[in-house]
Amino acid sequence: MMKLQDTFGRKFPYIRLSITDVCNFKCTYCLPEGYKKNPGDTRSFMSAEEISRLTKALSELGVCKIRLTGGEPTVRKDFFDILKDMKQNSNIPKVTMTTNGYRLNKIAKQLYETGLDGINISIDTLNRETFKKLTGHDRLNEILEGINILQKLGFNNIKVNAVLLKGINDTHEEFEKFGNFIKNNKIDFRFIELMQTGDNLDYFKKNHVSSKIFKDYLKKNKWISQTFGKDAGPSLNFIHPEFEGKFGLIAPYSKGFCKTCNRLRITSRGDLRLCLFGNTGVSIRHLLQDDAQKDELVDLIIKQLHLKKESHYLELGETGITPNLSSTGG
Repeated sequence: MMKLQDTFGRKFPYIRLSITDVCNFKCTYCLPEGYKKNPGDTRSFMSAEEISRLTKALSELGVCKIRLTGGEPTVRKDFFDILKDMKQNSNIPKVTMTTNGYRLNKIAKQLYETGLDGINISIDTLNRETFKKLTGHDRLNEILEGINILQKLGFNNIKVNAVLLKGINDTHEEFEKFGNFIKNNKIDFRFIELMQTGDNLDYFKKNHVSSKIFKDYLKKNKWISQTFGKDAGPSLNFIHPEFEGKFGLIAPYSKGFCKTCNRLRITSRGDLRLCLFGNTGVSIRHLLQDDAQKDELVDLIIKQLHLKKESHYLELGETGITPNLSSTGG
C-alpha cells in the first residue's frame, strides 16, 4: 500500500538513500578540490543498524525502490553488509546503486552475488585522457572492464550517466562515440544537464549547455521517444531499432520537470529531503535508534510530505541548501 503522497497527488515509491558524503574522485563539476569535511556538521554517517531500521519503515510506506548513493557508496567498509541486509531483510523489491565505478572490475561479481538489482555508473566521456582530466583518475578501462564482467554474469540493468559539458562531451563526435558504445550493448546511456548548486556558479556559467543540443541529435538520427514506468527516474528515454541500448536525457531545466517527481532523498546523516534543490530538510535520525520507534518514524515521514512544493526553482537560480551534489546524494 503506497502511503507516500503529497498535496499535489504525486506518489513516492522511490527513495535515494545516501550512505556517505565521501567521494574518492575529484570531478570538476562536483568536487574539483576533492572531498572536504563540512566543519559545521560534526554528525557521523548513519550506521548500518540505523539504515536497516529506516529501510524496514520505508517498505511499510510502500517504497518499492531504493537507490544507494553517496558520495561514493562503496567507500564505506560495510557497504556490502548494508546491501545484503537491504536485500534480505527489508522487503524492498528493488535495490540499486549509483557509483563512480571505482574498483568496479574487482567488485562486480560480489555486487551480482549480493543481489543488486541495478547500477548507474558515471562516465562523462569515453576518451581516456579527458576522463582522467575530469575525474582526477585514470580508471576508465577498469570501469569498462567492470561493466563487461557484470554483463557476462547476466546482469542487465546497467545505466551510464554523463553530465553534459560545453566543449567537453557536447559534440556530434562525442555523441557518436556513445552511440557506438550502446549499438551492440544493452546499456541505457543518459546525459544529465549540468545543474547549478550552491558552490559552482562560475563553473556552471562556463560549462552549462542546454540539453536541446542532444535532443536535436537524437531527432536527426531517428531515435524514438519512449514512455516510462512508475518507479522510473525523470529520464526521457529514446530507442532505435538498430541499437541494443537506449539513449536518455535528464533535463531539470525543462518545463514541467517536477510534475513526474516520484522520489525523496535521505542524506547520509539521516535528514529527509523532499527535493534535491529544496530549502527544507528534517532530521529523522532520532527515530532510528530503536525498533520500537518505527510507527513514530513512519508518521513523521508522512507528515513531512505535506510540505513538499510543486516545483524546484532551479530555473530562477534557486539552488536551495545543496552546496554540491555529493552532499545530498545527487
